[in-house]
Amino acid sequence: MNETAEQLEEAPAVVFATRGLTKVYIMGEMEIHALRGVDLDLYRGELSVMLGASGSGKSTLLNILGGLDSATDGQVLYGDQNLVRASDRVLTAFRRDHVGFVFQFYNLISSLTARENVAIVTDISRNPMTPEEALALVGLEKRMDHFPSQLSGGEQQRVAIARAIAKRPAVLLCDEPTGALDSKTGVRVLEALDHVNRELGTTTVVITHNVVIGEMADRVIHLSDGRVSEIHVNNQRKSPQELHW
Repeated sequence: MNETAEQLEEAPAVVFATRGLTKVYIMGEMEIHALRGVDLDLYRGELSVMLGASGSGKSTLLNILGGLDSATDGQVLYGDQNLVRASDRVLTAFRRDHVGFVFQFYNLISSLTARENVAIVTDISRNPMTPEEALALVGLEKRMDHFPSQLSGGEQQRVAIARAIAKRPAVLLCDEPTGALDSKTGVRVLEALDHVNRELGTTTVVITHNVVIGEMADRVIHLSDGRVSEIHVNNQRKSPQELHW
């Protein structure tokens, strides 16, 4: 009995649980089945990587988890709240208070410095870190007052990560964050994501085509034809510097 109790106590908390999750897009007379009954748990504090070919459902799943898209059927439980049945008002509050997003393209405002781009989020958040703290976490403490045009692609992406984490989100969702970068620059971005995950305990999901990035994850989730086809657990996470692209 004691052993069972200890195992339960050590079990990681489930942040997201999807059950029978489906997404169908109607295009004229055609139905596109992007997700076909996805059952998946994502755990507090883990870094997971989703792999799959184009059209496998990765981005659709990520967007539904983040409240950017709606499911056709099934459940997305965030804690005890079913996001599939949530109102627009609830989803807006969920995105604002709980989720940080990082996309392939940085979406920085060109007329604002790195510090000011991050401050856009901190000014409307409940319990934010300062822009300076967020930028220091991604290694840009010496570039805070530079404009996007004065920063490399990797530095701009790290500003985008700082902006996403500045509100202290419980979840960080990243859609191809290194997709527009060369391998050397991509490693710097992955270092920032890895550091945030380890330092803040932020549940982090990265979707990518690059199978090598899976080696730095706690778990690798393979998607194929709108379904989870395989889940691989890494017993020992590699650091981004150890990845061979």
